[in-house]
Amino acid sequence: MRDAPGWGIEPVPERLRVLGLLDTTLLWANLGVSLLVIVAGTFLVPALSLKEALLAILVGGLIGNTMLGLAGMIGADARVPAMVLLRAPLGRRGSYLPTALNVLQNLGWATFELIIIATAAAALSERTFHFEAKWLWTLVFGAVAAGFALLGPIGFVRRWVRRFALWAVLASLGYLTWWAIDGAALGVLWRQDGEGGLSFAQGVDLMIAMPASWLPLIADYTRFSRGRGPAFIGSAVGYLIPNVWLYALGALLLLSRNVSDSTDLLTAIAVGGLASAVALLALTVDETDEAFANVYSTAVSLQNVLPRAPQRLLIALAAAAATVGALAINLVQYQAFLFLLGSFFVPLFGVLLADWLLAGARYSRRDVFEAPALRPELVAAWLCGFALYQWLQPVGPSWWTDLVAHLSPPSAGIGASLPSFGAAFLLTLAARVLARRLALARA
Repeated sequence: MRDAPGWGIEPVPERLRVLGLLDTTLLWANLGVSLLVIVAGTFLVPALSLKEALLAILVGGLIGNTMLGLAGMIGADARVPAMVLLRAPLGRRGSYLPTALNVLQNLGWATFELIIIATAAAALSERTFHFEAKWLWTLVFGAVAAGFALLGPIGFVRRWVRRFALWAVLASLGYLTWWAIDGAALGVLWRQDGEGGLSFAQGVDLMIAMPASWLPLIADYTRFSRGRGPAFIGSAVGYLIPNVWLYALGALLLLSRNVSDSTDLLTAIAVGGLASAVALLALTVDETDEAFANVYSTAVSLQNVLPRAPQRLLIALAAAAATVGALAINLVQYQAFLFLLGSFFVPLFGVLLADWLLAGARYSRRDVFEAPALRPELVAAWLCGFALYQWLQPVGPSWWTDLVAHLSPPSAGIGASLPSFGAAFLLTLAARVLARRLALARA
């Protein structure tokens, strides 16, 4: 049980809280490396100039990863999975709605990851062996992701990340960064103006959205951390560095190599020579880290609703669902998907943080497992934050965006992350203070 591969929703005991600062930093640094993050960086330019894009990446990275570190710290303190942790602010049944959303986003990300892994593997096998067999690579890496998830976070870090993944990824990213700037007219690119269509604040939101997508997962891993400090610093700094690096690399690749989507990116790297092909191979294998995390967190999240369900069975089902999805659909632009995730999970974190602070900056076991069935006032605070985000940055089906358009949203392209977070945070504070006063009045 040293690696605790199947630990459920109960608080993690002290003997299994073994991930120190180095382990936590390596885990989140590795999870921050993804070809999809590079592609996300291409959404910023040429709408923004390179200078504006890099500043938006830095500002959004600092904001988003501070949130991520705080969420990791709360998870390390409570020692329970993220969706179980939400019982404290939202109530037991109130936590089921974010659980459902988190399962859907995890399966969506796992599907995206398997698609891009299989696409990269197919490009490499076509270059080397003259056959693609994308369906075969999808099945192979779907099985690999399931195997990693069965190891659990502790085994994954110590048996995979420490021994291989980190070093191969660093070498690969170093080479790809050189490849992106080699021959590029950086002076010319630096002086070019943006073409418009995306404001600076929206660029910050797009950067925040990536760490925000991990907010409802991070406690699944930091519950095994040794304490608050390693959880906060390890996750915030560990994810910040590759996140900023890869967003910037994506923006630079589009401007210097005219790479605008994942297929173009993978094809350009695969045909770029032997060294670039080796770098792509290392990144392709490492991409299974993100699929592992999404498969594992799907299973752990479902245990919030089905605590007696075997975790191994849920992992197998989640991996199978993502693999089938990767076989059935094609990779599409996911910029709207990132904004949608931000609209759900940024204000949700505002509710969690405010409630945690009012609880004395510490959740007890009773706060989590003896929470009321529903705390409607805090669910309402979350939904108000979501509504504000959507009003400022509407995204979703056409019927929804058409409906929001009738409410006269601002057209200046102002940011949505900080206003929605602030609204949810302040509404939670107000609701809790009011509830306390009413309770005192009744007493």
